Amino acid sequence: MERLGRLFINLQQVRQVPQMLTEALPCTANTLRDTEVPCFFRERYIHSGYRPLHQTWRYYFWSLLQRHNETINVWTHLIGALVVLSKIARFAETVDFMNDPHSWPLLILLLSSASYLTFSTVAHLLAAKSELCHYGFFYLDYVGVALYQYGSAVVHYYYAIEESWHACVRGCFMPIASFLCCLSCFGCCYGKYRNYSLPSWVRKIGQVVPSALAYSWDTSPVFHRFVIWFLSWTRGDFRSSPALLFHFGQVVFFLSSAFFFTQPVPECWFPGHCDFLGHGHQVFHVLMFLCTVCQIHGSYLDYLNRRGFYVKLHADGEALFFVVLFILTFITSALIALYMLAKVKRLIGYREKLCKE
Repeated sequence: MERLGRLFINLQQVRQVPQMLTEALPCTANTLRDTEVPCFFRERYIHSGYRPLHQTWRYYFWSLLQRHNETINVWTHLIGALVVLSKIARFAETVDFMNDPHSWPLLILLLSSASYLTFSTVAHLLAAKSELCHYGFFYLDYVGVALYQYGSAVVHYYYAIEESWHACVRGCFMPIASFLCCLSCFGCCYGKYRNYSLPSWVRKIGQVVPSALAYSWDTSPVFHRFVIWFLSWTRGDFRSSPALLFHFGQVVFFLSSAFFFTQPVPECWFPGHCDFLGHGHQVFHVLMFLCTVCQIHGSYLDYLNRRGFYVKLHADGEALFFVVLFILTFITSALIALYMLAKVKRLIGYREKLCKE
């Protein structure tokens, strides 16, 4: 009964969290309703809390500490980026990132994770300044997503892969992964560019399908490893691996996050009541952060415990090739984002010219 009493008290405290957050953060001055901002800023079922356009940069930076409909999105990934940076510092105490080439895939994952979390933070914080900033900062976000997809692919291929799957995809896995990362970046950028000239389901296909292909390919070594583990378990030849639990966690969290990314839940059930706290994109951010943490920890355990396996599996110089391919993927994704931003800039200039005429 005493434990139940404590649990009841804790649940009561959890229920007070939204009210505490609302009271702790002052509302940004003159936030607007959805009908008062251009259509490309509006989110479905989010009716209020929009920041006005064309304010000073200082206004948008200070909005980090104020209450609007992007506050939680900013803080979830800002905290996530700080957590990843702390993991980099902690791993650097025991992992020789400078002199051990076999640690470079892990470093790529850490850097790409910090990048996508940071770019997402910047996008949600500063994209409200203007239409061009809105597109530009979210294109930066998509570059970060492409880098994270590459980081996921390289650690899965280098540390988590089993010998039978490695024999099937050796020599082509990472080039295909790099191509799919760039394709995903282009799909997201183009879908954003055609945001209001195409039906929503067409835009979703353009954004989700390339990302789904990239995820399926990048995570195939993990899924294959699950199959090997399950078959060994059914035969009674069970061999436990502490990393498998974290890999399972990252898959569950990612698939859950994909649901909240594609579906406006729960705000579609309570229109206008999830404007500050509780809408689906916030849940997506939290689940993606948990996915990243599980992935980093699982890859770190594989790096420690499977060294004898992956040292024999991967040839000398392969890690360096993956670093070079990572840089090329970043450059290509950045060029895609810049190309699409130039198209947006021309479109905005054309519309402004028509308005003046």
